[in-house]
Amino acid sequence: MRDEKRTEGLAPRAIAILGAGVLVVAASFSLEAAPPATITGPIPADAAGSGSRNAIHSASAIELAAHGYVEEEFFIEGTANNYRADAQNPMADAVIESEGHRYKTRLVVRRPQAEDFNGVVVVEWMNVTGGVDKDIDWWQSGEHLVANGYAYVFVSAQQMGIDNVTAWSPERYAGLDATHDGMVSGDASSYDIFSAVAQSITRAGQEAQAGAIDILAGLKARQILATGHSQSASRLANYLNGIHTLDPVFDGFIVHGGGGIIRDDQPVKIFKLMAETDMLRRAATPQPNTNNFRQWEVAGSSHVDVPFEIEYGKVRNQQDGLSIEDVTPRDSGCELPAYSSVPFRDVMNAAFEHLVRWVDDDRAPPIAEPIQLVRAFPSVEFARDEFGNVLGGIRLAEHAVPTAKNTGLNNGNNRFCFLYGSHEPFDSATLNALYPNKAAYVERVNAVVEQNRQEGFILPAAAERTRREAEASGLFER
Repeated sequence: MRDEKRTEGLAPRAIAILGAGVLVVAASFSLEAAPPATITGPIPADAAGSGSRNAIHSASAIELAAHGYVEEEFFIEGTANNYRADAQNPMADAVIESEGHRYKTRLVVRRPQAEDFNGVVVVEWMNVTGGVDKDIDWWQSGEHLVANGYAYVFVSAQQMGIDNVTAWSPERYAGLDATHDGMVSGDASSYDIFSAVAQSITRAGQEAQAGAIDILAGLKARQILATGHSQSASRLANYLNGIHTLDPVFDGFIVHGGGGIIRDDQPVKIFKLMAETDMLRRAATPQPNTNNFRQWEVAGSSHVDVPFEIEYGKVRNQQDGLSIEDVTPRDSGCELPAYSSVPFRDVMNAAFEHLVRWVDDDRAPPIAEPIQLVRAFPSVEFARDEFGNVLGGIRLAEHAVPTAKNTGLNNGNNRFCFLYGSHEPFDSATLNALYPNKAAYVERVNAVVEQNRQEGFILPAAAERTRREAEASGLFER
């Protein structure tokens, strides 16, 4: 079943399977635009899971072939501008500080068959926190994207990610560099790299350059959406505030788990999706919802959660040629049991569908209640119920009908504990005091699920899964 798949106006096209080649991205560029780039590929690769270092680094551990999807890697090279933000007004257009900085990096495409394509291409800015190239938003929403016919591209825009993949496979990734031979620091070329990848995508009504490689093999986009998590979200916020306005290439953004105030005076739709963890730094300086901006905050969720951990574990195992079955979260070494079990991805999947409609039809997503505060200054303190679960925000059934204390907070010797959140199951006495019997628990879950579905914060597939999980729960003595 596809959740709200939409293919209006998309004529099926035969997919041409092309060999290695070169695509020069040709377009009409303004003075400020990212310079055109050259794309090479697809780069021949060994199968994911083979254990070969000639496989694609960060290949999808989500099943693709059974859904008719193809995964291919390309290299992109060109020159980038480096920009300077206005120190007095970070919401003003940036200016070009220097030009002509050479780069060569990679992008990976995951695309459906033409008859399944919904017309939307999602471009993710790879996250490099911790040193490893991670497509985190794919880990969260990849199954939804595949089920609904999205095309997807990730971009290694930052040097730390390039260093990581080059160390993993020096032969496959030889020559990749985004520093202009050490002349560029601070990933200053990353913004034009990200723009150049989006510019390489052929839009509906356009024709790809004759005889050149088309990274989507004939698919044409009616929308191109950008996404990125955490550090990548912060870079997307900077990109939106100073650079995207110079030559807009995206139709919408999902800024996930990071980023400060984002200017909303441009004709692009912006979703900001935040876990409870993320709001500890941002709740004191809220940004209002507008015609072009929405912020959703998911109560009880963590910056790094259980699905994140499981998908990351699968990717690591796959790269080593190991089984991806029965992967469990790592031992965090944190003070509290780590990783919230509140399914942030359910809200993120709904946000993708809302964003597509918002761009297509200007139908704005629902406004969500923010997480409640006891105080904002001198430090943020969240309002909590008697069990320690946060109040306000988008309240999924796993949080609103609790069987555990789920938070976005933790600490410990691991330097990332503050991102992992916590999950502390209630004991039997607490569960039995809350719910007279299992039927009462299931009834309450169903009520919350239906409310969230009707309000647009989850999709029907998530609603049905949550109901099934409640029915199957073995937590109750009676």
